[in-house]
Amino acid sequence: MAAMTTAAWVPRKRRGAEFFLTVLAVFIGIAAYASVGLGVEGTIPADTYKLGGALIVVAIATHLIVRKVAPYADPVLLPLVIALNGLGLAMIYRLDLGRRQIDPERAAFANSQLVWTAVGIAAFAGILMLVRDHRRLQTLTYTFGLAAIGLLILPLLPHFGRTINGARIWVNFGPFSFQPGEAAKVCLAIFFAGYLVVKRDALALAGRRIMGIDLPRGRDLGPILAGWLISVGILVLQRDLGSSLLFFGLFVVMLYVATERPGWLVVGAVLFGAGAYFGYLGFGHVRVRFDAWLDPFGDPDRNGQIINGLFGLAHGGILGQGWGQGSPQLTPYSFSDFIAASMGEELGLTGLMAIIVIYGLIVERGLRISLTCRDAFGKLLAAGLAFSFALQVFVVVGGVTRLIPLTGLTTPFMAQGGSSVVMNWAIIGLLLRISDQTRRPAPEISTFASDEETQVVKLS
Repeated sequence: MAAMTTAAWVPRKRRGAEFFLTVLAVFIGIAAYASVGLGVEGTIPADTYKLGGALIVVAIATHLIVRKVAPYADPVLLPLVIALNGLGLAMIYRLDLGRRQIDPERAAFANSQLVWTAVGIAAFAGILMLVRDHRRLQTLTYTFGLAAIGLLILPLLPHFGRTINGARIWVNFGPFSFQPGEAAKVCLAIFFAGYLVVKRDALALAGRRIMGIDLPRGRDLGPILAGWLISVGILVLQRDLGSSLLFFGLFVVMLYVATERPGWLVVGAVLFGAGAYFGYLGFGHVRVRFDAWLDPFGDPDRNGQIINGLFGLAHGGILGQGWGQGSPQLTPYSFSDFIAASMGEELGLTGLMAIIVIYGLIVERGLRISLTCRDAFGKLLAAGLAFSFALQVFVVVGGVTRLIPLTGLTTPFMAQGGSSVVMNWAIIGLLLRISDQTRRPAPEISTFASDEETQVVKLS
């Protein structure tokens, strides 16, 4: 019997491509920072070289960590995130300069955002180094579920919770404040993935067929009803419309991905419509959001924020006013809720669409990781994290542009806010870990061929 060895296909690591794209992403952030100084003050900021050097060192260190502990991870995700984070830092710095012209005593946010970015990168690196196999997270399914419930309850506790703009979604720890819902989003995604891997066969069973749609059995509606009640409970107790929509949408989509039954989407849409209708009837702050969406100019005093944002987008036009040449600081919360409108005013429709394309590429890479993942838990987790990212961007940009009612979610990696930046970096860390596990080459295969038979033996 003749022996023949066939070389198995080994995926390329593509770390060189990642390094090149990372350098390009850092250059974009540094160029934006320098352009802000030129536009507002007529000179490049004196600390541009120091900041640029620090960003280059941090970016290269992050790349080296990925190269060491996740060599087969997706090579595009990290540069895309660094580019968004750099643009967000530049815009927050630009808004700080604009706000100081109005009130010199106003606090600056760019420095704190830079610190939180460093914390987020540390969390990203920690996840890659500590979570060497994402499948081990499945053994902690219910632990993450309990952690998510605890995080959602935390803002409601006396002496911990803090109400901002009518929503009780913050907690205080000394001089720091944190939004537990951002961490709860990640915990819920892990819990949903672990739960649906075990229960998906029962949930996939079809019930009655109505109008050509296979609806689930009545006794299998419990999980989605529980998700619906949790979302409504968040809306009632915390007055947080955005998180309610995000958590409920996350569960329904992961349920659909797990079972491949469109009936779950129909049930989810009906429950969402019912929740939105009763929320409009029962809660004044929901009616205010809907009225501002339908007719913002009917009450300019109350809807001044969204009106200013729309005027800013119109002022930006196609190509924008240029870094430092607009007036985005006139819009309330232009550094957080309305940072997309700030970008549209300074960079125009062209720049805003480019940013949305970057978000779309991040979602596409996340869904690609989900499609190629070999285990069900990783597939569901990657799909859930990618969808939560997509839904959050849609809700924020849609609210700013009046496509949908305005909510309180933040624009990932760009809006000012430490909890959002840190947890979104953690999401990217999980996606890269799943990607690395998925793209790693299979064990070497040796083939022994003869005239009568072919045997395939896996070598240890």
